[in-house]
Amino acid sequence: MPLPLIYHEDYSPPFPAGHRFPMAKFRLLKEQLLASGITREEQLLRPAICPPEILALAHCPAYIERFMSGTLSREEQRRLGLPWSEALARRTVRAVGGSLLAAEQALEHGLACHLAGGTHHAHYDFPSGFCVFNDVAIISRFLLNSGRVAQVLIVDCDVHQGDGTARLLADTPQAFTLSLHCAKNFPARKAQSDWDIELPNGLGDDQYLRILGDALDVLLPRLQPDLVLYIAGVDVHAEDALGYLQLSDAGIAARDRLALERCLERDIPVTGLLGGGYDPDPARVAARHALLHRSAAELWQVWR
Repeated sequence: MPLPLIYHEDYSPPFPAGHRFPMAKFRLLKEQLLASGITREEQLLRPAICPPEILALAHCPAYIERFMSGTLSREEQRRLGLPWSEALARRTVRAVGGSLLAAEQALEHGLACHLAGGTHHAHYDFPSGFCVFNDVAIISRFLLNSGRVAQVLIVDCDVHQGDGTARLLADTPQAFTLSLHCAKNFPARKAQSDWDIELPNGLGDDQYLRILGDALDVLLPRLQPDLVLYIAGVDVHAEDALGYLQLSDAGIAARDRLALERCLERDIPVTGLLGGGYDPDPARVAARHALLHRSAAELWQVWR
């Protein structure tokens, strides 16, 4: 069977030209994966919309209703940074459903990747940093509550700290949060993850890979998680508009392969989620995100 990849046409709704958030990257990523032969259109798995009762495992019902009805306050809208529309609302809940489907596919097959996800800045009752609902926290709570898993490990390699995830899962010891992020970057007020690794500006490939590898070598045997949720943010790239690290394309590819391979070596199911990536040209961001899916596809051939 092919590598489970999850995508939906709702992911790139119409969006203002020149907006800082590259909404077209999801569609462009799909097109690049098709063009490279990593997947075919009929092989992509289409997710359902995540229902409100599952969103409410991590979010305030009143906040869910405010967002879905387009009645966020001006302050909430400013914190979100995205212009609300019905298409954006549909895209948001569809993408949470996609992350959940990717996690379920990973539990069944050992590895799966979403062509979206990793919305780690969303908080209990307000949005932040382009993130509305925190898919990582929702997945963790849903799978733990249902008894599908007993321990989840979140490996967050976005350049920005997963502050929303840290706060939402602070009282859930069965969901361990690891965040490797640039110390001097958004958010200004950091949360406390279970393990925060703060990286200096300008860190390059070799040091980053060593730090990540060492962290995984500690956590995987200690926690023996039933599932790893890996946020493969490409805003660590040297040319990213909002990141201050210096990873190359080759460095990001090596990072993704390292994270996935360490899990697969221990027979730990792993789900790949996109995380952030910012560039005036969304096609360049999509190409960086595709490194995750290329690494996953190569490993799939070896480990399946």
